[in-house]
Amino acid sequence: MTERPLCATVSLRGVLFGPQDDVLVVKRATDGGWELPGGRLGAQEDAIDGVYREIKEETGLDVDVRRPVHAISWRNDDDDGRFGVYYHCLTPETEVSLSHEHTDFEWMSPRNAAKRLSDAQGKAVRRALEEHDQ
Repeated sequence: MTERPLCATVSLRGVLFGPQDDVLVVKRATDGGWELPGGRLGAQEDAIDGVYREIKEETGLDVDVRRPVHAISWRNDDDDGRFGVYYHCLTPETEVSLSHEHTDFEWMSPRNAAKRLSDAQGKAVRRALEEHDQ
């Protein structure tokens, strides 16, 4: 049994493949770091609806949310619990309309996206690519 159970905020993100099989990454306004689009799950919100809503709010893109490809828990620098779930997503669109939360975006090869992102998000990209190639 775990000595200290994790009480966590749930974060949902999409590994979003565009029509050329590139992956979308977005640059955070707060610290300039790169991440996959997504955000926090609302109370009483279905997970699929939540990841769709977050991606739509942050990018303006209409997406097809597929299956979860990776899940991980951690504690942030403030010792707050986090639980992240990453979904394989598709879109036929490439025109991104960023929210105020991000300052830039880039469609890039899955390999380059995985290198640019954190270890957990890079792992999600690699797992989504395996599913995408099937």
